Amino acid sequence: MARQYFGTDGIRGTVGQSPITPDFMLRLAHAVGRVLKSQEAHPTVLIGKDTRISGYMLESALESGFNSAGVDVVLLGPVPTPAVAYLTRAQRATLGVVISASHNPFQDNGIKFFSAQGQKLSDAWEETVEATLLQDPVWAESACLGKTRRLDDAAGRYIEFCKSTFSNDLTLKGLKIVVDAANGAAYHIAPKVFHELGAEVIAIACSPNGLNINQGVGATHPQALVQAVKDHRADYGIALDGDADRLQLVDASGRLFNGDELLYLMVADRLARDEAVPGVVGTLMTNLAVELALKQRGVQFVRAKVGDRYVLEVLHDKGWLLGGEGSGHLLALDKHTTGDGLVSALQVLQACVGSGQSMAQLLDGITLFPQTLINVRLASGFDWQVHAPLWDTARAVEALLGDTGRVLIRASGTEPLVRVMVEARDAQQARQCAERIAASLP
Repeated sequence: MARQYFGTDGIRGTVGQSPITPDFMLRLAHAVGRVLKSQEAHPTVLIGKDTRISGYMLESALESGFNSAGVDVVLLGPVPTPAVAYLTRAQRATLGVVISASHNPFQDNGIKFFSAQGQKLSDAWEETVEATLLQDPVWAESACLGKTRRLDDAAGRYIEFCKSTFSNDLTLKGLKIVVDAANGAAYHIAPKVFHELGAEVIAIACSPNGLNINQGVGATHPQALVQAVKDHRADYGIALDGDADRLQLVDASGRLFNGDELLYLMVADRLARDEAVPGVVGTLMTNLAVELALKQRGVQFVRAKVGDRYVLEVLHDKGWLLGGEGSGHLLALDKHTTGDGLVSALQVLQACVGSGQSMAQLLDGITLFPQTLINVRLASGFDWQVHAPLWDTARAVEALLGDTGRVLIRASGTEPLVRVMVEARDAQQARQCAERIAASLP
């Protein structure tokens, strides 16, 4: 069954346009509630959200939908996506729900779900929910309606969890760290995590107003962090996205490190500590230089489809622990069940503090291949997959690059875009080839 609403990372769209409307959210929660009730007599669902103004409206609608199906609800307030995953598991809840559109602007919002184990749910589960959406609602009798309460210390519990993933033998004392929370879900959490581990913290983009999430700040706009690190002469800069599952890091020189580099650094640190790393999972977008460097160290590398849920699926299938994306979604499954920007940042800082080396020193010898990524917005109804000029051009570029680069063309899972990526040893060649392919689309 083709999914109508679920994309690569839950359901996402513009607020006020289908499906991000209060009436749909009520129907969605009711349908999910019915699926849960078919499997468990007394389900409990946790709901967390980021700082978008629309979160209040969608939270109320979801709460009503779950209650109407006889499902109890625990409201967490604004917390990161990985906090919901952790608390769902810690509270022995049936399901975790996140209201967030991640790195998108405030006009968008969306819904993600986590299982009782704190993991993304399968395509099959989403298909079951969509099938239930097509059915008429079955309202619970008054005596069987669900109840709602708040977990007042949700943020504090998650802060302690994050700190527990950092070595007890190490400290961040003596380090000055700029923390950019993108005016998002970690605004009241991220600065405390690093401060309580001993760092001097300069917080930026930690003043949400419901409208400024991801606005020129955060992991998708790291220029603000780079400048703040230079201005404050900080040792590190840490940028999260709106729901804090994505990470970008900056060193004292202002150099920005992306997710591919950070993933390799995490692997190298474990190898240096004589920990076994049998394999690593990246995506179709992972830089070729990382793949080659890992293989040189005897570490298997497998590419999954783009999206941290697909990286996670391959990790589970292989029984491996480490994976991630260049965008900064990083997975360390012995630390958390899902991608977590804060936990990932602590893993990198632990590697630096423990070794006495900088990020640049730990990545010495790794030079990423230049990548050019061009997003091409599609006209409504246009089927790019059967557009012959696109594929003729792509084949010509692949022949030109040979073994010195690669081409990747894929659809966005959240927006009406085709993403054209070309990777080559020469930056100018990568850019020219990507532009050539993009120009073949109308």
